[in-house]
Amino acid sequence: MKRRGWICAGLLGLMGIGGYAATEPWEDLFDGRTLTGWRAAEHPATFRVENGVLVAHGPRAHLFYVGRDGAGADFRNFELEAEVRAAPGANSGIYFHTAWQENGWPARGFEVQINNSARPHNGYWELKKTGSLYGLRNVYKQLVPDNTWFRLRIVVEVPRVRVFVNEHWVVDYVEPEPPAAPESRPGRRLGHGTFALQGHDPDSRVEFRRIRVRRLPDDAPAGVVRPTADATWRQMIELGTANFPLVDFHTHLKGGLTLEEVLAHMRRTGMNHGIAVNGGLGFAVTNDATALAWLDSVRNTPVFAGLQAEGREWTRLFSAETVARFDYVFTDAMTLTDRQGRRMRLWIPEEVQVGDPEAFMEHLVDTIVRILETEPIDFYANPTYLPEVLTPRYDQLWTPERRRRVIEAAARNGVAIEINSRLELPRPDFIREAKAAGVKFTLGTNNPDRELLPNTYALRMIRECGLGWQDMWMPRPDGEKPVQRRGLPR
Repeated sequence: MKRRGWICAGLLGLMGIGGYAATEPWEDLFDGRTLTGWRAAEHPATFRVENGVLVAHGPRAHLFYVGRDGAGADFRNFELEAEVRAAPGANSGIYFHTAWQENGWPARGFEVQINNSARPHNGYWELKKTGSLYGLRNVYKQLVPDNTWFRLRIVVEVPRVRVFVNEHWVVDYVEPEPPAAPESRPGRRLGHGTFALQGHDPDSRVEFRRIRVRRLPDDAPAGVVRPTADATWRQMIELGTANFPLVDFHTHLKGGLTLEEVLAHMRRTGMNHGIAVNGGLGFAVTNDATALAWLDSVRNTPVFAGLQAEGREWTRLFSAETVARFDYVFTDAMTLTDRQGRRMRLWIPEEVQVGDPEAFMEHLVDTIVRILETEPIDFYANPTYLPEVLTPRYDQLWTPERRRRVIEAAARNGVAIEINSRLELPRPDFIREAKAAGVKFTLGTNNPDRELLPNTYALRMIRECGLGWQDMWMPRPDGEKPVQRRGLPR
């Protein structure tokens, strides 16, 4: 059902029903034999035609479309399609609203990213994946395999840009009212210009075929509401441009929230999401069969798929092979067994029996450290959470020594720490200490209902604690996941 919805949305767009009226005929920009109509800058040999496809492979260069007569080309509103195939680790892009430039990265225009599987290179790891409107609306999940042809479609109706990767609608960016441009992109505003293909580096090979465009009416589309470029909007643009992964990995489909609503929120705001299912005793997912069925429900979509492991029994409920099918696994210590053997859920006051607060805290920290040492998880969620009866004494009970024990265990075992915006945890001192110890971080909200909460606290902590993209955790590739390296304790 979900897949059919994606396909229908794509067909509506192609038919001129999805927000624009396509009245002009298609114009082929590449004849399959020559580079007629194109002009290469900087290193022309990077671009060539091989077996009917346009190849970008070589030193940095950009190939500009200058029109069949070479006199130039100019497009404002348009629909552009190209079939693309990227080799492993390749990086490239398609620019629009740009102009001829002899050297360097184009100073004018916007780039739609092509990057399926680029890995760290010379100290930098490009996290913006295929389909990203570079820096403005980034996609962080790989949507197509390497060495596979896929269709990239860009629809521009100033002030709106939409991007589609095969049947997936991944970007819906609306530019704010002038002159509110992000500081990180001075002068870069939607307007008009030509197209350019990027040759990124000698290790990147990307192929193009069936490049075509059709013009759309110059009028702005009806019903488009332009956002306000407030402080949060600006910070997210600055972070996205600076390669900071804006992903809320702790999102649940609760209270009637649908996957389609999450995807629309991603396209509109630029905050990507990982959808997590609760797996453990008393939850809907309790074994391999239910876990695999849930994974099928989000398969082939732009969201990451996560397992929130509930309780300490989870390692005995699932096989390592099933756990490895998830993009990531996380847990917390909000379900624990006290020293008397009672199972407590710390968010339910009726189940919580604290007794001596200091003894409770020692047991809680012991439990957290044991989780970090023994359970094959990617990150630890809801960090430093205390039951309601103890929250007034948070600063007193979370002593420097207790923080140190948790942070050292996380660093020792390569477990990231979540910055949770709903709970506003952990506090800044914990984040600074964890950063100094080399611990990575994730963003999360743990929404309790249908409302997708803003990551306001996390954005504030990013700024206050000086976090950069290098401080953030991202899902590991197959073969490098914790459960594959450490196995499941039984």
